[in-house]
Amino acid sequence: MRIEILGTGCPKCKKLAENAEAAARELGIEYELKKVTDISEIMKFGVMMTPALAVDGQVKASGKVPSVQDIKAMLV
Repeated sequence: MRIEILGTGCPKCKKLAENAEAAARELGIEYELKKVTDISEIMKFGVMMTPALAVDGQVKASGKVPSVQDIKAMLV
């Protein structure tokens, strides 16, 4: 599973990365975490508000930091 954090590296982006990693670990799934910081790359996802979370190329959340529980629901 590929988990991508879309954002410029702000504190919210870092928190989203932490929550995503925690959710994946709690579920016991294999994952690759990638941080996408290039604005043109983020725009390719159609995301207008960061931070955003994409799973296997599909945007699951944008403009907020979902909780670990919320992210777990997005990963299954």
